[in-house]
Amino acid sequence: MIGPPGAGKTTVGVQVAGLLGLDFVDTDTVIEEAAGKPVSDIFVQDGEGAFRALERTTAARLIASHPGVLALGGGAILDPGTRDLLAGRRVVYLETGFVSAVHRTGLDGGRPLLLGNPRARMKALLEQRIPVYTALAWITVTTDDREPKDIAEEVAARLASGDENGHGLAAPQP
Repeated sequence: MIGPPGAGKTTVGVQVAGLLGLDFVDTDTVIEEAAGKPVSDIFVQDGEGAFRALERTTAARLIASHPGVLALGGGAILDPGTRDLLAGRRVVYLETGFVSAVHRTGLDGGRPLLLGNPRARMKALLEQRIPVYTALAWITVTTDDREPKDIAEEVAARLASGDENGHGLAAPQP
C-alpha cells in the first residue's frame, strides 16, 4: 500500500489483510521498533537522511520477504531502488486529495515533513509524489469521503479479482 500521509495505508491495510487472511506490516512501525523511537524523533534527532536510509533498507527487506499486506511510508517511493522493487507487484495506491489529506492528518505536528507551514508542505509533497504513486499503482482506490471499511472491501475485492488500473505493467508478483 502506498499513498500520502493521511491516506489510510495502515488503517485500510490492516482491514484488507484481515479480509484476505494475510499478515499486515507497516514499514514505519518496523523502523520505530528497530530504532527504539518514533519516526518523528528519528527525523528530529538523526535527520531525514538517517530516516530515509532506515526506510530504504526496511522497505527492501520487507518487499522481498513479507508475503502479506505491506504499508510503505508515504515517502518510501521516492527512493529509486524501492520503486524498482515495487515494479510489477500488486501495489495499491490509496489516492487522497489535498483537502482530505489535510483533514486526516490534522496538519499533525507529529508528522515531521509537515513542520513549518503544513498546508504548503502538504501541497508540495502531493505535487512531488502523486506522479510516482500513479506510475507504481497496479490498483488505484480513491479514499476521499469514504469509510476505511468500504475502501478495504474494494481493495480486497479488486485484489481477489485481479482487477487492475490497466497501466500495461508486467504480470504482478504475489
